[in-house]
Amino acid sequence: MLYDIRLEMSYDYDAPVHGGRHLVRVAPTTIPGVQRIVASSLSFEPRPERISTFTDFFGNLATEISYANPHDSLFIRLTARVLIENLTLPADLSPTIAALRQEIANLWTIQANSPHHFLAASPRVRLDPAITDYAKQTSATAPSVLAATMALCLAINRDFTYDSKATNVKTDPVEAFALRKGVCQDFAHIMIAGLRGLGIPAGYVSGFLRTNPPAGKPRLEGADAMHAWVRAWCGQDMGWVEFDPTNAIMAGPDHIAIGHGRDYADISPIVGVLKTHGSHEAKQSVDVVSVQ
Repeated sequence: MLYDIRLEMSYDYDAPVHGGRHLVRVAPTTIPGVQRIVASSLSFEPRPERISTFTDFFGNLATEISYANPHDSLFIRLTARVLIENLTLPADLSPTIAALRQEIANLWTIQANSPHHFLAASPRVRLDPAITDYAKQTSATAPSVLAATMALCLAINRDFTYDSKATNVKTDPVEAFALRKGVCQDFAHIMIAGLRGLGIPAGYVSGFLRTNPPAGKPRLEGADAMHAWVRAWCGQDMGWVEFDPTNAIMAGPDHIAIGHGRDYADISPIVGVLKTHGSHEAKQSVDVVSVQ
């Protein structure tokens, strides 16, 4: 599948901003065997005094921008064309959870994709007994790591309600778990906490999701959104496999990844510091259009 992606993010400040400095991670990258970036462009208004791009530890494309002159708004635009490979559902070659622990113990590497980075608590995901117990209950009869991960994915979709007003970007997964409500970020964090509690390495995937309108209905501009899902390490034979608990599916040709991390903190779209007072208004619009 070939997609054209457009992302627009705007920030309007109550008072002029001085000395703004931001780290932006919104541009997808080529992932061998999964997706290839045909073209990509990232622009900012006003134009930053300084701009640099680098690849972070986990292989994500990051752009650092800084401003010296006062400004009362910031507009970010991404356009990209991405080719998604023809992915097929993998055969289940994953071990049992007990055997997975031995595989991890025998794996001596600390490279970015090493499962060792994705087993312990991370900045936005702490291990919680209640979430671990929930994961154990949902996967009690699962014969393999892949089956246990899919069981938890389906359970979260079944037991939790999508509610964009119930949580915010700073909501702790333990709080979202207690509410049984949230959005894709919450469901991904809960699933990551549950898998790590079982001893299954799990990480966060940020990206775009192409949404299909109901039959007979026109596609709405800006109807697509930035999305979050989960990847789990299913043993040396299978490696990393991605799951979307919000939609109760494995990630497929409609999922376009921006990047990976331990949790949202590693791949948040924009973080930074600035000098101002008052509040600001943020808006976001995403369009993902199939061109083939």
